[in-house]
Amino acid sequence: MIDCLSRGVDDTHLIAAAIACLVRPRDMVVLSGDMGAGKTAFTIGFANALGVDSEEYVSSPTFNLVQSYTSGRIPIQHADLYRLSSRAEVEDLGLRELADMGSVVVVEWGDVASDVLGDALTVHLAHNDDADDERDITISVSGHGWDSRWDQLATAVRTWSVN
Repeated sequence: MIDCLSRGVDDTHLIAAAIACLVRPRDMVVLSGDMGAGKTAFTIGFANALGVDSEEYVSSPTFNLVQSYTSGRIPIQHADLYRLSSRAEVEDLGLRELADMGSVVVVEWGDVASDVLGDALTVHLAHNDDADDERDITISVSGHGWDSRWDQLATAVRTWSVN
């Protein structure tokens, strides 16, 4: 587990960019945290780092459920599971299949469906009690998809690390 401190939205974007530099097609990135914790801000920084065209406005796909961004170096499927209430609804989205087709899948509120999503990098964002703009960000993995990149990831986010 890697613990980081974001002092504002710019730091959140930079942490996301550091992670984006290490992702590969078929990776699943699960974002968790309370409402307003910065999940969509993270996704914006992530998409920008992958070269998503500024014409493709990155926003929370709460009502669309899945938004595709294809102009970057790797296609991104951005999902939001907030409104889903069952495992079957999550399975119906086919997120693992989208990843298997070569996309990186970023899933907001994905912690509620980790058993469906499988191997993933999980980024938990939380409001910092000491400052309104700060976020505590914890990065962890399930499965072995990041084993060979874990040390690179720790180095990439070292600037914000509090370990």
